[in-house]
Amino acid sequence: MFERLSVEETTRLELLAWRVRNELAAAGLPVVAPGMDPQLVGGAEVTIDRGADAAGGVYVGWSGSPRLRECTSRALRLRRPDDPALLHSARVTDAMVRALRTVLSSAGLTVEDANDTYRPCQLRVVSRPDPGAPPVWELREEESAPAGRETG
Repeated sequence: MFERLSVEETTRLELLAWRVRNELAAAGLPVVAPGMDPQLVGGAEVTIDRGADAAGGVYVGWSGSPRLRECTSRALRLRRPDDPALLHSARVTDAMVRALRTVLSSAGLTVEDANDTYRPCQLRVVSRPDPGAPPVWELREEESAPAGRETG
């Protein structure tokens, strides 16, 4: 039987995934919105595994453009292991996963390799910074003060 996470743990993972998506978007990376059709978009994909086991957690990976994915699928379907699209796609994914790791680590999140056969080339986001610490991109008090009444 498949055991589900508690409401509290599910909420914690959803908040962590929200933070991950926002940090990636703040860096200027395209982020796939939950529920979007993958045939239409590419970019950082943040998912939550809600299983109450060692694989549960927040994961992030990179999905190339729909066109690049179609080229790699065609090469695989036609059994063309030397097709340049396959090597290019692998290099793009590798570079983008390294970039995702750098961005998220810089934002204070703890990130590790997924180490999961079912999640190749993905990262697992283990924790976020102190929940009380605002993100660097968050609106600051002095930015929202009325004109002529700036603080600091």
